[in-house]
Amino acid sequence: MIRSRTPLLALIASVGILLLSAGAASAAPQGVDSVGLPLSSPASQTVPPPGFATSARQAVEIALSTKAVRRLRARHPRLVASAYVWAGKRWEVDFGVGKKDLVEVDLTPTGRVLAVWTGAQVDSYQARGHFDKLFDSPWLFAPFALLFLLPFVDPRRPFRLLHLDLLVLLSFGVSYFLFTGGRFDAAVPLAYPPLLYLLGRLLVAGVRGRRPVGKLVPLLSTPLLAGGAFLLMAARIVLGLVDGRPIDVGYASVVGADRVWHHMVLYVNHASHGDSYGPVTYFAYLPFERLFQWHGTWDYLPAAHAAAITFDLLTALGVFLLARRLMPGRSGNRLGFALVWAWAAFPFTLLGVMKGTNDGLVAMLLVYALLAFASPVRRGAVLGLAAAAKFFPLALLPLFAAGRGERGWRRPAACAGTFAAVVAVAVWAYLPPQGLGRFYDATIGFQLHRQDFWSLWGLHPSLGWLQTVATAVAVVVALGVAFVPRRRSTVQVAALAGAVAIATQLPATHWFYFYIPWFAPFALVALLGAYQGRPDREEWHWATSDELLGRRRLAATLDVADVPG
Repeated sequence: MIRSRTPLLALIASVGILLLSAGAASAAPQGVDSVGLPLSSPASQTVPPPGFATSARQAVEIALSTKAVRRLRARHPRLVASAYVWAGKRWEVDFGVGKKDLVEVDLTPTGRVLAVWTGAQVDSYQARGHFDKLFDSPWLFAPFALLFLLPFVDPRRPFRLLHLDLLVLLSFGVSYFLFTGGRFDAAVPLAYPPLLYLLGRLLVAGVRGRRPVGKLVPLLSTPLLAGGAFLLMAARIVLGLVDGRPIDVGYASVVGADRVWHHMVLYVNHASHGDSYGPVTYFAYLPFERLFQWHGTWDYLPAAHAAAITFDLLTALGVFLLARRLMPGRSGNRLGFALVWAWAAFPFTLLGVMKGTNDGLVAMLLVYALLAFASPVRRGAVLGLAAAAKFFPLALLPLFAAGRGERGWRRPAACAGTFAAVVAVAVWAYLPPQGLGRFYDATIGFQLHRQDFWSLWGLHPSLGWLQTVATAVAVVVALGVAFVPRRRSTVQVAALAGAVAIATQLPATHWFYFYIPWFAPFALVALLGAYQGRPDREEWHWATSDELLGRRRLAATLDVADVPG
């Protein structure tokens, strides 16, 4: 009974947040700052700001003496310099022509040059590396990576496919550490090989649906697996709390929630990123912003930390309940602890928690959509919430509407109709006075036309033709998995959903490591859940009597060695 009500409870909680957000529109508006970088213009060009030993004019003169600026000035005599204070801690002097910045020079308050940035690193702070000092440390990344592998290594079968799958998931670290070392041009292309491997691997797993040989967890006992999963989740909470100020993604989510509460329109400045997410993102942040209110500055932002940690804990709970849905009893518990361990130890699900991003909200909603898969109405509703948070889950609608291959049109129509209704209510509660056109321009339109260097297509515009091919592949995958295979288990659905999520990321002009958790739950359920000892009970409702008889005979022949680890 508890398992059957869990997706419904999650749905009720989400709708409650939505209604609370819509009702908050009557509150009196308050003044808020724009969502942007912590840059400010100095009050005087000749008087140093508080705590600074140099003035803006002196900072510009020092920056003009650098070799990069001298070379640029020789080519562009009309070069314009602008001096800003970054978070009250240093000077940022930008040199550009028109609206295009070409060189940035960073200086200490005393006037010492810290760094000179050119090319893509002028436009993208992320491209400069050293993204997070704590996460970037090998002393943090390496232990989590080893723990991610530990339960699933089978020394008796060193060449089993699962070993390769897990190593590929960790191989995003090669790209990440090149990025954090400032090797931006090398980091971007190296993110694509693991994406392509996982796309193919999950498509094959979703279509074939075969059960691997051997035990999922060959060596660790269930109590040790449970204790390790608990300690890893506790470590994630601690790291999420001590890591410091969240990045702009978490900041924008908190500010957006505050503006929704005070009935303020978000659609003001695309560059601020305060208006580019879906309405459910801001609605979901409302309880956290009300509990830890934003005070108008980009500081520690406890609301962003609390939200990221909460979404992470609920995701871990969701994958555990999903394992219990796949397999009853102690075997389901063991599989659940294995899934929680994998989620908690995977470094790239930890990154978003430490940086306070809103990507954990998408992962959480997708896990509960899969948990609610038995009901077309419930899965459509939760998927609708996910799509109204960050839009990409719209690509999963054909797969979720098709379900496990049920006959007739009523169940697919119920899923699609509920999905549309939830999205419509979310948009209505959030709609700006300018109407749907403004909503589209500020959200989906902004994301589709976003210019960035964080992709092969942004870094090398001449590869635009390949981006078109990748877009076509994404469309084919998203539509094709609704029909092939004709019948599929929950594990196969997870594999196909992971493939769709990756396929939609491949042609994106902007891609970052925060997007890995969008498909990580599907990938982990597909790769680890395939070791289940018998078909999950939810799929039996559409099977024919002959199929049921064959499956019951098969289940009767399975012994304890056939269930996970």
